[in-house]
Amino acid sequence: MDSASTDSALTTLKTVFGFDTYRPGQREVIEHVLAGGDGLVIMPTGGGKSMCFQLPSLLREGLGVVVSPLIALMEDQVFSLKENGVRAAVLNSTLNGAEAFAVETATRQGELDLLYLSPERILQPRTLDMLRQTKLALIAIDEAHCVSQWGHDFRPEYLQLAQLAEAFPGVPRLALTATADPDTRREILLRLAMPDGRAFVGGFDRPNIRYTITERTAPRQQLLRFLASHRGESGIVYCLTRNDVEEYAAFLASNGYDAYPYHAGMDTRRRTSTQRYFQQRDGAVIVATIAFGMGVDKPDVRFVAHMNLPKSIEAYYQETGRAGRDGEPADAWMSYSLQDVILLRRFIDDGAADETRKRFEHERLNTLVGFCESPHCRREMLLRYFGDSHEGGCDNCDNCIRPPDMFDATVPAQKALSCAYRSEQRFGVMHLVDVLRGKTTEKVRRFGHENLSTFGIGGELSEKQWKSLFRQLVAGGYCDVDPRQYNAVKLNARSYDILKGRCKLQARKTVLSPAKKSQAEKPARKQPVEFDRVDAELADTLKEWRFEKATQANRPAFTIFSNRTLRALATLKPLSHEELLDVPGIGQTKAEHYGPEILDIIAKHEGK
Repeated sequence: MDSASTDSALTTLKTVFGFDTYRPGQREVIEHVLAGGDGLVIMPTGGGKSMCFQLPSLLREGLGVVVSPLIALMEDQVFSLKENGVRAAVLNSTLNGAEAFAVETATRQGELDLLYLSPERILQPRTLDMLRQTKLALIAIDEAHCVSQWGHDFRPEYLQLAQLAEAFPGVPRLALTATADPDTRREILLRLAMPDGRAFVGGFDRPNIRYTITERTAPRQQLLRFLASHRGESGIVYCLTRNDVEEYAAFLASNGYDAYPYHAGMDTRRRTSTQRYFQQRDGAVIVATIAFGMGVDKPDVRFVAHMNLPKSIEAYYQETGRAGRDGEPADAWMSYSLQDVILLRRFIDDGAADETRKRFEHERLNTLVGFCESPHCRREMLLRYFGDSHEGGCDNCDNCIRPPDMFDATVPAQKALSCAYRSEQRFGVMHLVDVLRGKTTEKVRRFGHENLSTFGIGGELSEKQWKSLFRQLVAGGYCDVDPRQYNAVKLNARSYDILKGRCKLQARKTVLSPAKKSQAEKPARKQPVEFDRVDAELADTLKEWRFEKATQANRPAFTIFSNRTLRALATLKPLSHEELLDVPGIGQTKAEHYGPEILDIIAKHEGK
């Protein structure tokens, strides 16, 4: 890419989008696409993936086509582009016949810079014929992890997008996602028929997110303690089942939170209105299954809470990544129990997948459980999983802030496994703990387990500590749980390594009574911000003005201006059109459209 092209790209970046410089990793991708190359972009959520195809679409001759999976995401991005003066449109099922025909006509006549389509729409013969009659600048495929063997369940049409290589030879294609380990990257390039595509990995670290994982004991009270530091802030609470979603949403609403349920069992209209409300309102909390998430473009989500284990580290990274897209401090909090592991394993075993797929899913779940139980830096482990690196000691996860106490659990583990063996591997954790602690329950008497040699030998640990140890044994692969036999604890080859003394076991100490306020439950630490002399009163006034504009347009507030731009306005306090253009996030079109009102607000504020 020559210097003239470089200058042109930076000029467009400034005049259209209002930014003087690229974010990390953007320049290399943009130059590659402008030169006509195919590529795969891996950037963390909020890292600026969209600019990697939006800017080249404006600079290359022809139409930029974007394949995106969710209607709400497409509509918000198109609105934001139009706000910046970009000729953008969406072609999806929400349009009536006349509206769709108008978009198709504008496409054929070369009146658009960017066109957003769903994977189903772009593969229709009518759409393919229309695009063949159009000069294309590039094709971008967002949420590209859906292409991979283990990610396409969400939208199976993604597997057919390789047709685009044959249909539009010579048109650069760009696949983009926030999550893909090395194997998945290779698979995406293969399935999209991009054998020579270059992979751009921008790093997976989200340093503004604090990771906290805790044992679920009293879930509702634990959730309230966590949310106490996030009153009035937007966030997402993920649950495993629809019933839990409804119950937790009602519980939070009864405790004064602006909380609403979201799951696939709700009708489309209600889901759409709930998502739109969340996008537009400050302080709204969505309690949801994983049906809610992909396509959530709200930058100021301050927390993501998991009330259960997600399915994998990939899912965990995707879901927690919806917090803090604006780069401000955010929390990723999760509570889980052994029952989550058992339930997810049952889902895998009872699913329709073949044995290869089931083994893969079990491995992914085991990796996540190991991540949860590890005493090491969460960030270091998370990044290592995706082939990235981190030296550890991040000072922004629970294990770094409050390192867990460890103890030699070899002897207690031998007692636990011996108890499972002597009770014929037919019973679950609760019963085994009763036997170990010498509780003469009706069930213990019925099976004569008060006569076992392991009855009452576990007085050194509390009930809670024994449950924690069993969970860690399962997580470490030192025993199994059979969901088809009442969650009975089963021994495996690694169990005998413990029983025979061939290996030692270090385990986390379980705190018997939680501290009133642990360090890890405090609000995420504040990160340095670029504008540290913000006029708070002016910022609030501008925020109210933005909300009015967004309400009038029936769009999320961030599509008008980001919080960062509002802070910059409340710091720099421009008083002329020229000074307004120096504010990050304000290009020519927005300056012309909103400039007079903004300058009037600032002038009145300064002259008060």
